[in-house]
Amino acid sequence: MKKLILAFIVCVVSTYSLYSQNKIIKGRVMSDHFETGSLVTIMINDTAKVGSTDFDGFFQIDIPVSVNKILFWSVGMETATINLVDKCDELEVVMMLSCTYDFMTLKKVDRLRKKQFDKLPELHKEAFEKGIFKTDKPCYIQEFKPYYKKKPK
Repeated sequence: MKKLILAFIVCVVSTYSLYSQNKIIKGRVMSDHFETGSLVTIMINDTAKVGSTDFDGFFQIDIPVSVNKILFWSVGMETATINLVDKCDELEVVMMLSCTYDFMTLKKVDRLRKKQFDKLPELHKEAFEKGIFKTDKPCYIQEFKPYYKKKPK
């Protein structure tokens, strides 16, 4: 009987600790022109705000272990959707500045944005060489969200 009670207590305590596991992620946000990303809002699950950056672009957030997608949003910058890779606890994010494209089709705008988006890993490495970032490669995968969606055939 004692073994049964002990086994029950171990099961309850272990499942309780599984639900409360969090991880701390810290890092820095900057624009593609090497300006600090101050007061950038950080969200998970597309709605839950978990923090924001300070005036120097640094942040520290506490998120559940199950979360692997983080959203960075700021006025004047395009939203950056980050998919975490394995044990990534130090994020250094380069965000693109938001632009207004007049008298252009959405296809052309997406081509221009994609061209700029493809340069982000190079900018990350350049920021490392200048001493802004600590790592030369990002430990995440950044998604490109097009404005124009092709019609299914």
